[in-house]
Amino acid sequence: MECQECHKRPASLHFSQTVNGNKTEVYVCEVCAKEKGYMTYPEEGYSLHDLLSDLFNFDAAQIGSHNKTFQQTTELQCPECKMNFSSFKRTGKFGCAQCYHTFSKHIDPIFRRVHSGNTKHSGKIPKRKGGNLHTKKQIEQHKQEIQQLIENEAFEEAAIVRDKIKELERQIHHSEEVDDS
Repeated sequence: MECQECHKRPASLHFSQTVNGNKTEVYVCEVCAKEKGYMTYPEEGYSLHDLLSDLFNFDAAQIGSHNKTFQQTTELQCPECKMNFSSFKRTGKFGCAQCYHTFSKHIDPIFRRVHSGNTKHSGKIPKRKGGNLHTKKQIEQHKQEIQQLIENEAFEEAAIVRDKIKELERQIHHSEEVDDS
């Protein structure tokens, strides 16, 4: 698709805006997006510190303020490495593994926003080496999904997911029989 502004370069960005129920979509190249003000870049770039500051809703101007909640978080300190929460916010790095547990109540909301509601990273399983692990993980995800569907009384959809679980379990059983041969 070509840029809707210059009609010269390919559109690499898509912007949509809904105002009073009217949706407007624009497909533009990066050059036109900058020129038309659809997007701006900081002159010095965007650092990890900037990202974490935005996630924490932290403003450097707060350092001088006597905001009670801010003071409480700066006093929080890891018992293992003695790093305090303000140092973590400044550097974006933990001092040790214990920091995750020490600062968890302050960082969990951030992880939920970044990981679409999850606070745990589940990782990936290599297809060649994973064997049935990938399939078992799918079954677990489907079981969680079926519980949610039952709670929402979406029984027909739950039956479809149940059938998917049964098929995956058959696949595991079949592959284990082949491996035993």
